[in-house]
Amino acid sequence: MGEDAMSPKTLAEKILSEHAGRDLRAGDFAICKVDFTFGQDGTSSIIIDRVREMGIKKLKTKFCMVIDHSAPSPSEGVSRVHKKMRVFGTEFKQPVFDIGCGVCHQVIPESGWILPGDLVLGADSHTCTYGALGVFSTGVGSTDLAVTLAAGKNWFKVPETLKVVLNGKLPRGVYAKDAVLYIIGRIKADGATYNALEFCGSAIDSMDMDGRMTISNMAVEMGAKAGLMPVDAVTVAWLKARGIPASRIRRLAPDKGARYARVLEYDVSRLEPQVSLPHSVDSAVPVGKVKGVKIQEAFIGTCTNGRLSDLRAAAAVLKKRSAAPGVRLIVAPASRDIYLRALKEGIIGDLVSAGAAVVVAGCGPCVGTHNGIPADGEKVISTANRNFKGRMGNPNAFIYLGSPALAAASALEGRIADPRKYL
Repeated sequence: MGEDAMSPKTLAEKILSEHAGRDLRAGDFAICKVDFTFGQDGTSSIIIDRVREMGIKKLKTKFCMVIDHSAPSPSEGVSRVHKKMRVFGTEFKQPVFDIGCGVCHQVIPESGWILPGDLVLGADSHTCTYGALGVFSTGVGSTDLAVTLAAGKNWFKVPETLKVVLNGKLPRGVYAKDAVLYIIGRIKADGATYNALEFCGSAIDSMDMDGRMTISNMAVEMGAKAGLMPVDAVTVAWLKARGIPASRIRRLAPDKGARYARVLEYDVSRLEPQVSLPHSVDSAVPVGKVKGVKIQEAFIGTCTNGRLSDLRAAAAVLKKRSAAPGVRLIVAPASRDIYLRALKEGIIGDLVSAGAAVVVAGCGPCVGTHNGIPADGEKVISTANRNFKGRMGNPNAFIYLGSPALAAASALEGRIADPRKYL
């Protein structure tokens, strides 16, 4: 490579170098040891088939499966897949998060199985969520995942890194979801293709882990392989609260002087609530430009915005109020733990009193397998990460994306609404 092995590295270069056992720079190819892998019920069937075809008797890396995309099963065919996963888990002594446990991108971090500096592959595109914990995590296809189970490693091209600096403080009624929709609107859906994103700045420093995960989760919506953040006191506190001793938590950060493909700076101190228009995520506009668009459904949940602070934000808007007639309000907590904590805080009671249908912790409405598929021509305000045609199960529906508070305000008015008036 003709470069000093000790020269400064980005987070992506640092983690991949450690797992290759040699110095790597952006653009290099390497075989890297993988720390953790997983599949969900939309991808695990093929993983299992490939493992059996290769005659593998023992998996070479940590692995789990999560039943979340169609949970509980809405059909006989899905039930066969779920049974196949449970049988495989028992045979190979691998954990299976069954129906009701929650979304893979919430239950896996909650489990304490992944730590800062780890290299994680998941058979799901939003595996980049764990970058909020200082993990290089990226989604791969089911066959690539099966190869990793057989070898304990896989090949990687070290991505160039875009440094995204968020300056300022988010205003009242504006959230991490608004910030990331705004960023995607500027970078565009293909603006970070095969790059790693590295998020930092005062807005990130003051953000809780729920907000950070929201931002890392949507890195793939810009084409990125990973959405990384440095490990700080917020990260350490979040992991310690889940039983991880401080001695196992690395304070991982990029090196001073690391080389970036681009440095992008945004001041969020005057940011307004954002809404992405159908049928693309990178079409975000301030809420004022779409305020008043009539909706038939509001959905609050997903691996992007089904966490406790998200449900709190929605409940703050909905408390002692009711959803407008003709609006279906659907809420899906991201995990059983979040569901239970929301129950104890009275959040679930406030949501149900406002007219919400609280469904099982999982992905169903977001991916469009069940629990809220819209009819032809209907408009939905969703807290999900995608609004492509057919994303919620019907290509003839129209999905708008926003924060949980914005979705809650829209449910109250029956039209896309600015949440700030209710806070």
